[in-house]
Amino acid sequence: MTGWVRVGPLDDIDDEDVIRFDHGGRSYAIYRVAGKVYATDGLCTHEQAHLCDGLVMGHVIECPKHNGRFDIRDGRALGAPACVNLKTYAAKIENSIVFLLVE
Repeated sequence: MTGWVRVGPLDDIDDEDVIRFDHGGRSYAIYRVAGKVYATDGLCTHEQAHLCDGLVMGHVIECPKHNGRFDIRDGRALGAPACVNLKTYAAKIENSIVFLLVE
């Protein structure tokens, strides 16, 4: 099923933080940075660790397993050991609720 899916209240995500959101057999990482929301695949492309356990620093997520880093805005891998980009997804806020566009 494709389309906009309700993730939950914006207040459930602290600023410069990430949460895990599972839908349709997939895991997503939903981020909040400076009043905006972003979404990527929920697993690191290097060792498949859940990014929700990682550290958000500005627009960068650091994987908890081997410290691979990605830009959450475009999914770009920022250096070894992460060499494969993350897939990104559209996310939006409506009436203080976060929505994710799933494909």
